[in-house]
Amino acid sequence: MASSRLKLHLLAPLGAALILAASLSACGEAPASAGHDDAEHGEEGHQEEGHAEEAERGPRGGRMLRDGDFALELTIFETGVEPEFRLFAYVDDKPVSPETLQATVVLTRLGAITNTFQFAAEGEYLKGDGVVTEPHSFDVAVTATHDGETHTWEYESYEGRTTIAASAADQAGVKTEVAGPATITATIDLSGRVVLSPAGRADVRAWFPGRIVSLDVNVGDRVKRGDAVATVEASDTLRTYQIKAPIDGVVIQRPLNVGDVAAETAIVVIGNPAAVQADMHVFPRDAETIRPGQSVEVRSLNGQLTAQSKIEPFLPVAEADTQTLNARAVIANADELWRPGMAVEGRVTVSQAEVPLAVRVSGLQRFRDFTVVFAKVGDTYEVRMLELGRRDGEWAEVLGGLTPGETYVTENAFLIRADIEKSGASHDH
Repeated sequence: MASSRLKLHLLAPLGAALILAASLSACGEAPASAGHDDAEHGEEGHQEEGHAEEAERGPRGGRMLRDGDFALELTIFETGVEPEFRLFAYVDDKPVSPETLQATVVLTRLGAITNTFQFAAEGEYLKGDGVVTEPHSFDVAVTATHDGETHTWEYESYEGRTTIAASAADQAGVKTEVAGPATITATIDLSGRVVLSPAGRADVRAWFPGRIVSLDVNVGDRVKRGDAVATVEASDTLRTYQIKAPIDGVVIQRPLNVGDVAAETAIVVIGNPAAVQADMHVFPRDAETIRPGQSVEVRSLNGQLTAQSKIEPFLPVAEADTQTLNARAVIANADELWRPGMAVEGRVTVSQAEVPLAVRVSGLQRFRDFTVVFAKVGDTYEVRMLELGRRDGEWAEVLGGLTPGETYVTENAFLIRADIEKSGASHDH
């Protein structure tokens, strides 16, 4: 048996973005590789300062593995098909019929996950029996048997991978979580104003028409339910009687004065500043989606005040001038910080869905043509190309590319990407 070992080591300093964090700039950690091994994908390669010597490429642009006069060219073919291994054999650099070969390729991925590929002859090459899934980052072990002789090779082919010491990552603010289920929430944003609720306003009128003898309150005065606010002399009997406050609150209007005749016009208007609601405009495009009972978060325009509430039943009649509906939500306001007339925004939850696997939106990055997160195993970080489904402002559903239980970067993931891209070994698909 003859054997040989080929190893590729891509050495790169930490990325420019990591230099911004003093801890990472002094880290001096291990190699990062940003893209596919050029040799395996038939691309024109280049040798950069600080990188190990490029692997030999074969006639079809693949990695050339030699053992004496026997050679094997390993390629990943992905033009119009899912990525697949194709092997071409040579003796003295002359093609060998694939029917005379047996081959196995074992990939060991980050986290000791292995993928094994068996091969069968197809035309002028041997074709692997599975898809070489992204990322194309693994330790490769190749075994080929020809004319009763077995040849083996091992080498590293890393993509989108870097190693950073835990202490340096912590100081740079890199945060991680374990991927798992989440709730994806669909919301609609509304705008409106704080107003007094119907129960929080009282137009205080005379019981019987007559002249106002006295007024006991002024605008801005606080009153309790049962406090006297005015005395009226009935016109028909000339008897006087007191008008009392029907609710707790503040006098917000006093349309009449002593000596005026009280009839239909309110003597005073009392408002309870603790009893308020948000009146929000529902535009026609959302009219069929907003429903009573849905949860709504009301917030002030500066974001300093927030309140959780429910959409109250409202009239399904549009305002003629704006064509909007008026959705109401009661706001708890014991401290009276929500003031009538204040402009507010509302975020209505119109649906919620439990998904088996999701990642935080804060962890998403762009890498080549993919949306990705960076998985973490020990002190090593590696790209994960994602297939995404539904998303909201916090979570994105994962349909493929990541498995439940994997640890991934949720904060400052751009630092990991910058370190990987710094390697300069990227391969453009």
